[in-house]
Amino acid sequence: MAGRSQPVLAGVVTALVGFASSFTVVLAGLRAVGASDAQAASGLLAVCVAAGVSAVWLGLRHRIPMSIAWSTPGAALLVATGAVPGGWPVAVGAFLVSGVLIVAAGLFPVLGRAVAAIPRPIAGAMLAGVLLPLCTAPVRALVEVPRLAVPVVLAWLLLHRFARRWAVPGALVVAVAAIALTTPVTGLGGARLLPAVELTAPAWNVSALIGLALPLFLVTMAAQNVPGMAVLVGYGYRPPFGAALRATGLTTVVAAPAGGHAVNLAAITAALAAGPDAHPDPDRRWIASVTAGIGLALLGLGAGAATALVALAPPVLIEAVAGLALLGALATALTSALAEPAAREAAVVTFVVTASGVTLVGVGGAFWGLVAGAVMLLLFRHRPAGPAVPGPGPTTEPAAATTTAPPRPASPGSDSVAVASAPSGGRPGGN
Repeated sequence: MAGRSQPVLAGVVTALVGFASSFTVVLAGLRAVGASDAQAASGLLAVCVAAGVSAVWLGLRHRIPMSIAWSTPGAALLVATGAVPGGWPVAVGAFLVSGVLIVAAGLFPVLGRAVAAIPRPIAGAMLAGVLLPLCTAPVRALVEVPRLAVPVVLAWLLLHRFARRWAVPGALVVAVAAIALTTPVTGLGGARLLPAVELTAPAWNVSALIGLALPLFLVTMAAQNVPGMAVLVGYGYRPPFGAALRATGLTTVVAAPAGGHAVNLAAITAALAAGPDAHPDPDRRWIASVTAGIGLALLGLGAGAATALVALAPPVLIEAVAGLALLGALATALTSALAEPAAREAAVVTFVVTASGVTLVGVGGAFWGLVAGAVMLLLFRHRPAGPAVPGPGPTTEPAAATTTAPPRPASPGSDSVAVASAPSGGRPGGN
């Protein structure tokens, strides 16, 4: 009985950790690009259901523990981008286009290889610049709302030392308690606690396509999908990368009108569901990822209550919890950005331009950071940087300790690809 329930329990833990660790990042990102509270709640529900559907389909179809999550760095990108010309409908249009690009990467491998060919220092620096504004929020919260922020940060520190997997969920619980103790009982009186789908007709303009849709696609691919593949390969699987991209891209397209920004392969949840803790038999671990998908979809039913609670808190406190969830990701991105001495100046330029948050001709800093880094490489290097080797590069979801094993045979008819595995480890966090 214990053997049968083990992957189910692992899936439940995976869903809980994934949701609690970074749903605040999703809400902050959606609100930053113009969503109302109701639209943000709809978006959180949409990505939960989209990720759940993708995980169940891929797990049942391929019998491989492919955990799916929302794009946490993508949500951080939304925070860094802020309001877009044209408002929320244009942001929704950008989500939809990003999903189409992910589907295209699954259909045409050359597109996926083009993303992987972005030099790792430039990709890491762009992600670090996107994450920096949120990662400074805990410091700002300690100054602006110390009575609320100090207990949250202390809880994170203690749990980070003794139970790292639960550090961000624990900090969130403390934040919720602090909000409950300092908010009048009538604070939730007018809030809509039940989940509801708010559909928005997408709109498009050139600046949003270049400044939001394209960076969202690049960040989701480089910082989530490629590392997620590497984690699975590290556990000895040969996952069908093309099938995963097509499934997550299609569900992103479907979720976009409801406010869902992006879903993708996960890394930490992949480690939780694909490792020996999920089940001694690797052929039974897919049950954990399927269970996690069902659990995440069910947790999405609490999106309305989560959004109402977040709306009661000082914005800087919610951003602080999100920033704590992303500190490890920032460290990983900076390490990747500065790993190659010959590309450090180009990486620093990319980081500075991206983190500046500048908007030029309606296009945000993430795109201009990528352009500036590429120009630096072309001007000051005799030869371009080598292509990034797929592996656990900049990601919000560093994997738990893994044991590398020979790749498992691909499922009949699958379009598996071999991805070079690398030593995993670091901070559990993200979704």
